[in-house]
This record gives sequence, C-alpha cells and structure tokens, in this order.
Amino acid sequence: MPIIQSAKKALRGSKRKRVFNLRKKDQVSKVVKNLKKLVGEKKIKDAEKLFTQVQKTLDKAVKTGLLKQNTVSRKKSRLSAMLVRAK
Repeated sequence: MPIIQSAKKALRGSKRKRVFNLRKKDQVSKVVKNLKKLVGEKKIKDAEKLFTQVQKTLDKAVKTGLLKQNTVSRKKSRLSAMLVRAK
C-alpha cells in the first residue's frame, strides 16, 4: 500500500481508470465477437450493418488510448477481408 499522499491519490485514480478500460475493452471484444458470429452464420447483410458499429467502437478505443492505431487498423482490415470472403 502506498504511504505518500500523492501515491494514494494516484492509486485511487488508476483503480477508477481500470474499471473504465475493462468496460470499454469488453465492449470492443463483444462487438467483434458478434460480427464473427454473424459471418459464421452467413448473415452477411446483418454483418455489414454491424461492421460500421465495429469500426466506430474500434476508432473510439484508439481515441481514448485503449488500443494502438496499428492494432485497430489490422483488426479492421482482417474483419473487412473476412466479410468479403464470406460474400
């Protein structure tokens, strides 16, 4: 446990940020998982509609610093390629 007051304050802040980050990361993984599930079930029209939401969620994750830009670019590229192959 931290002893110094500023360290205690930093610990409180990091605990709070951890909750937000975990929530956002869980949301990102759920959306991507739903897209993959729809593609697996050959529901391409629904998957294309969901793909815009996936892109939006991933871009927000970059904006907040949750994920890095290259990681998100790679994910979006692979997901779009998966959609194209499924058509």
